[in-house]
Amino acid sequence: MSRMTPFSSPLLLGFDSVEKTLERIAKGGDGYPPYNIERIRPKPTDAKSEDLIRITLAVAGFSPEDLEVTTEENQLMIRGRQTDDAEREYLHRGIAARQFQKCFLLADGMRIIGATLKNGLLLVDLAKPEPERIVKKIQIAVAD
Repeated sequence: MSRMTPFSSPLLLGFDSVEKTLERIAKGGDGYPPYNIERIRPKPTDAKSEDLIRITLAVAGFSPEDLEVTTEENQLMIRGRQTDDAEREYLHRGIAARQFQKCFLLADGMRIIGATLKNGLLLVDLAKPEPERIVKKIQIAVAD
């Protein structure tokens, strides 16, 4: 018995990689660090600006040197690595030096505007360009 997936329709061609990516995302998903994703709309007075998408991660205790923001193909990868300071002697340790890796799949054409660390929050801004509508007529060859 084969399993039915949303992408198993014969009308959806070439979406195999999207289905695999969605399965991988569904399996992963440790909730650390917590994050928000929000749309930032330009002010009405700023006619040229486009909508931004902002990813905000709670990374208190991480310095800029502990964080790495990279893109590879259409994935945004955010990594955090803290190292234990051998000079510190803890009487109680309730805050662990924890590592994390968060991956976000980006749509074609999305670009990273920048990343900022402010008050323990890592802000990553992305621009989502308006899609261009392309209509292309395909010539039909006659074979008799």
